[in-house]
This record gives sequence, structure tokens and C-alpha cells, in this order.
Amino acid sequence: MMIKLIALDLDGTTLNSQGKLTSTTEETLNKAAESGIHVVIATGRARCSLPEEVVSLPGIEYAITSNGAAITDLRSEELIYEDCIDPQVLEQLYLLLKKQDFMIEVFIKGKAYVEKYFFENLEAVGMSEHHMNYVKRTRQPFTDVLNLMISNKEHIENININFSNQQDRRRMGEKLIRFPNITVTSSSEHNIEIGGATTNKASALRELCGKLGVHTEHIMACGDSPNDEEMMRVAGMPVAMGNAKESIKRMAKYITSTNDEDGVAAAIKKLALK
Repeated sequence: MMIKLIALDLDGTTLNSQGKLTSTTEETLNKAAESGIHVVIATGRARCSLPEEVVSLPGIEYAITSNGAAITDLRSEELIYEDCIDPQVLEQLYLLLKKQDFMIEVFIKGKAYVEKYFFENLEAVGMSEHHMNYVKRTRQPFTDVLNLMISNKEHIENININFSNQQDRRRMGEKLIRFPNITVTSSSEHNIEIGGATTNKASALRELCGKLGVHTEHIMACGDSPNDEEMMRVAGMPVAMGNAKESIKRMAKYITSTNDEDGVAAAIKKLALK
């Protein structure tokens, strides 16, 4: 199978556990791009949260962000695709979420906002030091993030709810199941991510492939978490990381080494640059 496009999740996949791009992976991504393969980021992160060391690579032209809610041309910074949450659904979500006391993040037009109280008290949420540093670096604190959401209800890419215990997470998941016209996924054991009815990495990937003239059977997709499932299904060559969830490994045609062992680089060398 000839690989024409490589779609890469970031956290737990392309980046190591410290959130860094290693020199080995960087070199391999550059080689793939130089060989004519499209290298595309496909992440749950908002555009503002993408590491500069990744987006500055000359071979990475496009980024699918917010779990497929947006596609950005990284050279021009033009938003070429958007699939946001339905404004009417947002009003219903507002009524539910305003009763809660969880750390809620809202992604709007490529930026990520979080309630000011939680931004200033991240330790209380039970985050690791690495995650706290990431939030401080990439989020904008706002006094009433849910009102901000309603004020921008035409452009809400994603809502991310963080939990300090699994019981709260499970209860919220049960409530959200009853909501129409949303997708519910996660990228960690401590969060729930809400998107639009058709929002996922696969939908955005199909859109981009249409633009680039690439058939999905020529896609290699690398991932590790539930928010990668649709992308794995659509790709001709789904690759699971060695550290991936078992559900992701079961979907894969190839399981590579972990994100701390340059698993993405190893998979690209074996499957795309052979």
C-alpha cells in the first residue's frame, strides 16, 4: 500500500510524555514530507495550543484541531474548514453545565478559554505538574466561561470538561448521552470532550483528502486514545501506539512502539518510507 498522507495525533502519539517532539521524530517527519507525503496534525488541541516546534516544521501544511472541528492551513493561517457545535444545542448544554462545579474549557475560533478560578487553582483539580504547566501556557482565563460560550455560540469548536474523580466523570457521561446532536469522546481518563454532531477527526480528514485528491485507503493514521477511533477506521493503514488504549490497538493493522520510544518515527520508516 502506498502511503500518500500521514495523520498524526499529538499527545501520547507524536509527542513524548514530556510533550516534546524528539529529534528522531522531527527528522522522520521531514523525510516523509520531502518524499511527497502529506503530513497532517490531527489533534484534540485547539489551534492556539499546537507546539511551535511542530507547526514550524516546513513539511506540515495542515492541522486538524479540536477533534476535527477545524482545519487550518498552517502556511497562510487560513481556516479552511469548520464544524462547530449547533448553537441551539449549546443553549441546552449551558443549562446543564452551569449547575456543575467542574473545570470547563471552551474552544472558540482556535483559542482555548478556562474559568479564571480554576486557572488560578489547578492543583485542586488534581492535575499533574506537566498538565498544569500546559494549561497555564495555552489557556486564557475568563471570569465566566459559560457566558463567553453563549456569546460566541456560532463558533464553539469543543467543550472540554475535566474531572478529579471517575464517579463524576461517569455521571456526566450518562447525562450527555441523552443530548442530541453532539459527539462525546475523550483524550484522557480525566476528561470528556464535547463536539458537534458530525465533528470528529475522520470527517475533517475526509474533507482534507478531498481537497488534496488523496483516497482514504492511502492514509496512515497514528493514535492512542478514544478520540482517534474514527480516524483509525477511515485510514487504510491505522497504526496504534504501544501505549495506546486496548480499543485502539484492536483497530490497528500495525502496533508500533510507545510515544517515549519514537513510535511514530518507527512506523513511518517501516510503512511509509520503505
